[in-house]
Amino acid sequence: MTLGNAELYRLKSDARRGLLENDLILQRFFERYGTQLSVEDGKVLTQLLALDDNDLMDLLIGRKDSVEGLEKEVQTDSFKLVLQRLREK
Repeated sequence: MTLGNAELYRLKSDARRGLLENDLILQRFFERYGTQLSVEDGKVLTQLLALDDNDLMDLLIGRKDSVEGLEKEVQTDSFKLVLQRLREK
């Protein structure tokens, strides 16, 4: 089941970050995959967007594969898929 317009809009609004680099990566992600996102993808994105900018950046650019508080979540297939898509150039 894909995300509804309201949920997608909320995620896009939450994706506006303090670091321009995060904004650019997230914007590219939503342009590519926004209409295809599942409810599970939305949950993963909500968890990622709750991180502070530096931790999020570390995950997005692959500097880290996990951050404190998301150790278990990072091991799930849905989390890995969303993170892989976010890291695509």
